[in-house]
Amino acid sequence: MPRYVSLEEAAVILAEARRILVIGCSGGGKTTLSERIAACRGLEFQSLDRDVRWHPGWVERERSEQRAIVARLAGRDHWVMDGSGTSLLDLRLSRTELVLWVRVPRWRAIFGLYKRVWRYHGTVRPGMAEGCPEPWPDRGFLSYIWNFEKRYAPLFVKQIDQHGPNVPVAVLRSHRQMDALLKGAARRN
Repeated sequence: MPRYVSLEEAAVILAEARRILVIGCSGGGKTTLSERIAACRGLEFQSLDRDVRWHPGWVERERSEQRAIVARLAGRDHWVMDGSGTSLLDLRLSRTELVLWVRVPRWRAIFGLYKRVWRYHGTVRPGMAEGCPEPWPDRGFLSYIWNFEKRYAPLFVKQIDQHGPNVPVAVLRSHRQMDALLKGAARRN
């Protein structure tokens, strides 16, 4: 079982942590939260989508290349890293000091996705690799979001148990909680 902490405990840890991992379903606000933390704390923001997974034209990098990039990025001293892939969690969890797990309701994630598409469709959004313009979501991607908690959340729990059992994990179920976490951490700086 992951070492879950309250939002208050997470705020204390966040105020001092040098390496923070933000995970969760697409559309939930991981990238926005990560960027805000990086800006507030003066940490480097690393996006799996932008920095690791994609080449221009939505061409996925080879897994071995992705692992090498994540190993290099995770080896740095100060970062906030977001991404929803479980295949690279072993490398990230071994270095992180705090996991922030964005677990908003699926309707909120779908809404967040459509808000993002409305804003960035046809252009490259922040946190995405150059040459990868925001597409309209297909049925498979919508299904991924709709079924995330049932199909993918257990994989996160398993990876956290296996590769980061002592890493504190804070679950964020709303944007209001994300705001409260950042305010709580700011009060401690």
